[in-house]
Amino acid sequence: MKTAQGTLVIHNGRLIDGTGAAPVARGAVHITDGRITYAGPAAAAPAVAPNTRRIDAQGGTIMPGLVEAHFHATYFNVAALEDLDIKYPVEYVTLLAASNCKLLLECGYTAARSGGCLFNVDVWLKKAIENDICPGPRLATSGREICGVAGLMDWNPDYRKIGMEGLVFLINGADEARAAVRRLVKDGVEWVKTYPTGDAAAPDANDHHTLCMTFEEMHAVVAMAHNHNLKVTGHCRANAGIKNALRAGYDTIEHGTFMDDEAIDLLMVRNTPVIPALRFELASIERGPAIGMPQRIIDGHVECLEGGAESCRRVLKAGGRLGMGGDFGFAWNSHGEYAKELSFFVNYVGFSPLQTITCATKTGAEILGRGDEFGTLEKGKLGDVLVVDGDVLGDITILEDRTRFLAVLQGGVIKAGKLMSQAQPSVN
Repeated sequence: MKTAQGTLVIHNGRLIDGTGAAPVARGAVHITDGRITYAGPAAAAPAVAPNTRRIDAQGGTIMPGLVEAHFHATYFNVAALEDLDIKYPVEYVTLLAASNCKLLLECGYTAARSGGCLFNVDVWLKKAIENDICPGPRLATSGREICGVAGLMDWNPDYRKIGMEGLVFLINGADEARAAVRRLVKDGVEWVKTYPTGDAAAPDANDHHTLCMTFEEMHAVVAMAHNHNLKVTGHCRANAGIKNALRAGYDTIEHGTFMDDEAIDLLMVRNTPVIPALRFELASIERGPAIGMPQRIIDGHVECLEGGAESCRRVLKAGGRLGMGGDFGFAWNSHGEYAKELSFFVNYVGFSPLQTITCATKTGAEILGRGDEFGTLEKGKLGDVLVVDGDVLGDITILEDRTRFLAVLQGGVIKAGKLMSQAQPSVN
């Protein structure tokens, strides 16, 4: 990915550095050859040449680029689980996914972790983004997912004689689990996404259902993945499934909806991040009736919303790590609404705006395994910066409105925002 040459100064804004530290009222960020050389009070900034390029934040906010930690590039207006199956040919899926990556960047998200992707398209999306073929976030890939036969992601009855080839590997036993991971290794993914538990959207494998994968299958996935330097995550709502995942050595937990004291203790001992993707539940409740969602499914989402919010509060209180990512791409939870997850955590769950932004920047980068490269505005890190017209800590919903973005930068290069026309042509 191209980085800018020369020096750029971003000034005249409230600086949120992403570390969780108090904001700097009059802050500045200096970026030289794509990396941050200074971030702090403008009054203490080093001198620069008079003709140095500048971005005036106009009294708004200077903050790290956001990190979407649960991104499905190949989800397109999904109305039911069956829509996740092979609905379009891979050629069209790839074009739609590239469009979603561009949209994510325009919404201020400079990095993302894939939470599962049809046809392993995200592997090639990452390559295209890094080679500046198409715009998008710095991407961590996961490709096709792994689920036990008859689990959450296995809904086609055998008499139809069709599998789930584009979406998941269906496994029976530890040997098949290891074989599925090996196939992902060959295709170059970084994360292995699994389905240890059920979901409110699937009555036959509901949110308290823990037999979508056995512990032996989960342990086999982790052992094989870690042997190849891949990380493992899992769709974990049920309390027993969360504890199975932690004991098996999962690197992150998706959702983490229902957690008892033992689960919280395990989570803290292992310092395992949780990505709740929780606003999805509220959207399901609010918009489900309009699209004909059955009441029993809506009731399940109500339970997940309440249980998940309480689990998040307990994790934060215990000092745990939470990333922000929203399972977007459903008919009621659309691509482009990404920052609604952040507003939800402030207005419904009760996090402060600063806590939420830290989760959406610093912790997100740590989840990607790239916390030393981006996620905070600190010397030596990549110049991935979001410049916003307005006080984000005063009103976090501003982040939902991309017309308020003055600039979205990756490596000091303006990739989106009102100042896009001023993006410099010189690169290294």
